[in-house]
Amino acid sequence: MQRVCFLLKVREDRKDEYRERHAAVWPDMLAALSEAGWHNYSLFLREDGLLVGYLETEDFDAAREAMAATEVNARWQREMGEFFEQPEAADEVMVPLTEVFHLA
Repeated sequence: MQRVCFLLKVREDRKDEYRERHAAVWPDMLAALSEAGWHNYSLFLREDGLLVGYLETEDFDAAREAMAATEVNARWQREMGEFFEQPEAADEVMVPLTEVFHLA
């Protein structure tokens, strides 16, 4: 199982709404993530807008491709893109961090 961690930056003026949206993620989005192989997925938001994502998956590239092929992900990315400082879709700028230590 691959452990993946990535960073994104939520716009300072959109943090509260970002939290609200993630308190009520669409059921079809949740199902798509699970079906695409995203497991134990968490997002952590720091007060300055730094977003830390963590997930476990068999193959991160395959899991991202599977999500990219879904209609629900396209809708979600259209709605959520405006929350990030980067103009690209969040899915396209998720660059995994290099793991340097793990205690099992």
